[in-house]
Amino acid sequence: MRKYFQFDELGTNYRTEIIAGLTTFLSMAYILFVNPFTLSLGAVKDFPDELRIDQGAVFVATALAAAYGSILMGVLARYPIALAPGMGLNAFFAFTVVLHMGIPWQTALAGVFVSGIIFTILSLTGIREKIIDAIPVELKYAVSAGIGLFITFIGLQNAGIIVNNDATLVGLSDLKDGNTLLAIFGLFITVVLMVKKVNGGVFYGMVITAVVGMIFGLIEVPKQIVGAIPDISPTFGVAIEHLPDILSLKMLGVVLTFFIVDFFDATGTLLAVANQAGLLKNNKLPRAGKALLVDATAVMVGAVFGTSTTTSYIESSAGVAAGGRSGFSAVVTGILFLLALFFSPLLSVITAPVTAPALIIVGVLMASSIGEIDWKKFEVAVPAFFTLITMPLSYSIATGIAVGFIFYPITMILKGRGKDVHPLLYVLFVVFICYFVFLRE
Repeated sequence: MRKYFQFDELGTNYRTEIIAGLTTFLSMAYILFVNPFTLSLGAVKDFPDELRIDQGAVFVATALAAAYGSILMGVLARYPIALAPGMGLNAFFAFTVVLHMGIPWQTALAGVFVSGIIFTILSLTGIREKIIDAIPVELKYAVSAGIGLFITFIGLQNAGIIVNNDATLVGLSDLKDGNTLLAIFGLFITVVLMVKKVNGGVFYGMVITAVVGMIFGLIEVPKQIVGAIPDISPTFGVAIEHLPDILSLKMLGVVLTFFIVDFFDATGTLLAVANQAGLLKNNKLPRAGKALLVDATAVMVGAVFGTSTTTSYIESSAGVAAGGRSGFSAVVTGILFLLALFFSPLLSVITAPVTAPALIIVGVLMASSIGEIDWKKFEVAVPAFFTLITMPLSYSIATGIAVGFIFYPITMILKGRGKDVHPLLYVLFVVFICYFVFLRE
């Protein structure tokens, strides 16, 4: 096993890799509880219960999808990169597709599955890399940062910090509610942990917030910590059963958005973590085909289990910082996700005030890519800014992407740089024009 994972060549050992795998797990373990709460629209009190996805089933689906993706990434591609259902895409799934567009979660899962099929085909044929090269880097950064702003906005709403205001659309609450104060406390604690660079700061912040909530009677104390694995049958295989439901113009836009967002997110994460680990050779990713294939198939497998898009996690960088260099650390992370299946009773303490700080902080991390955009070039600043601002204001990742991809060719042509725009961007220009004309109600 040492030889297979190239321990000697990479200058690592079992102890280092196990610690790295544990570090990565703790850094991303929050997704086990945030994902079920988000997909079930737990913070939306007036949403009909019969239309909600089952939280227990999503908890199991989240753990299994993370275990599958992480273990396969470690064994097949041999990279210290873990996977799990992605933040941002779960928000798009819940708040845009299900809540705003009124599409049943069963159909949304089918859309995730189809986006995974497209992802897999493009990974097998090598077209994926060509498409990545065609998208201007400014729009890639804008999409990531825009999702960060959107997630933060959702977190502030869930915390009760930002509320509806009939005069100004949104406004600051009076901040006197106990749950809002708990969320603010959780945000403060999480910020402290992150500033101090505590590995797993987001996860530990959730734990501390939940404990304080129980102490002050804001959260019900769970009757047990370890329990039986929840029933996954409410979500398992539903994506396959509802494949015929995606044959609509509305779902075409949904599938396209799932695909585009994961396309940028997964590839960027793979390159960033591999570069941090010193695994890039001549600025290229060895075994890139295997890594991309694992990432793509994880989307399909996760959808079959019953969760939104599974993708590579930037939190893997915490494990790399702890010394992880081989795929063995990703395998360790995957095994820990399987063990986490027995801790489902803790779902009852994961309320909106507990998850809100995690959403806000993840949004901060994603918004950091704003600094990579060249704001001095007005022809790229306009589409980038419109992408950023439209996502939270329209409450839709899809709309933000569409606006940005429509304005980019226009501003580039007006600048006299139309030839610098890849032909694919003109195709997407037409696609997103059709999205606004035909796909939105």
